[in-house]
Amino acid sequence: MAQSGKGRLNYRCPSCFMRDLDIDLFYDKEKKEYYCLRCQYTGTEEDVLKKNEMARFRYRSMGERITEFEE
Repeated sequence: MAQSGKGRLNYRCPSCFMRDLDIDLFYDKEKKEYYCLRCQYTGTEEDVLKKNEMARFRYRSMGERITEFEE
């Protein structure tokens, strides 16, 4: 794995991030895709951004305290 290098930005692995693990993806210049060393996830930059946006949607209210509930 010595040939691998970090991508332009430090993207998080969407698969690991859904399991509350903060793992950076590596970028393969030959295949033009990102990959995770921990869970074997691979995907293009568009795929990574789309899945990370889905994680942001799921956890958007995590930092807010909810005190009122609708019935």
